[in-house]
Amino acid sequence: MLTKSQLIDSIHQINRSASRDWLTFFDSDALRAYLDHLQHTLEPRGGDSFWIRPAGASAAFTRGPT
Repeated sequence: MLTKSQLIDSIHQINRSASRDWLTFFDSDALRAYLDHLQHTLEPRGGDSFWIRPAGASAAFTRGPT
């Protein structure tokens, strides 16, 4: 299992617009789910390509100021 720091590094390699400072606000489970989603977007699209939203995750959400 990747550490939180490793997850952040992996996410940042795919999504350079996500700052490391911002990513530190999320827990490891959320970072893992986001990394999985990003990795899936790198695959070719087509009939065999699909992504299933995790149970309990809303279709749209935002993060407000803390």
